[in-house]
Amino acid sequence: MPSDASKGYPFGRYFEDFAVGDVFSHSPSKTVTESDNNLFCLLTRNLHPLHSDTEYARSTQHGRNVVVGTYVFSLVVGMSVADISGKAIANLAYHDINHLKPVFMGDTLHATTTVLETRQSRTKPDRGIVRVKTEAFNQTGGLVLEFTRSVLLPRALKEDKSHG
Repeated sequence: MPSDASKGYPFGRYFEDFAVGDVFSHSPSKTVTESDNNLFCLLTRNLHPLHSDTEYARSTQHGRNVVVGTYVFSLVVGMSVADISGKAIANLAYHDINHLKPVFMGDTLHATTTVLETRQSRTKPDRGIVRVKTEAFNQTGGLVLEFTRSVLLPRALKEDKSHG
């Protein structure tokens, strides 16, 4: 499916709306702000000075504050919800979460998701599992994060009207 696979769909998709190889380009992108990073640090009690102390960060290999990796992960998952898990019964698992480059305040992130596998539930005919790979890029096209996940989705069962 083309990268504009999200057009024409209401919020979320059913299991049948996914095919192996589909690529979804998630919109809108998000510029990470200092406030985003600070709030996430406070909410999660992550007090590492690399994320909030400019003087400390200057003495590190990056020379500046680095955005909390779990915020980047959460942000990218959130960016994909409308296209991937908007109708999900459950996100079953996240796999192979790889932070490939640091994210800095002021970076603008965009993400894409590729469908890797689809399979109907073995125990419940009204649902299926979709496995996807999501990648996040900064404003220069650098790959900063990648992960896979398995999402349990309802099937769009059509009512059989031939009996009545």
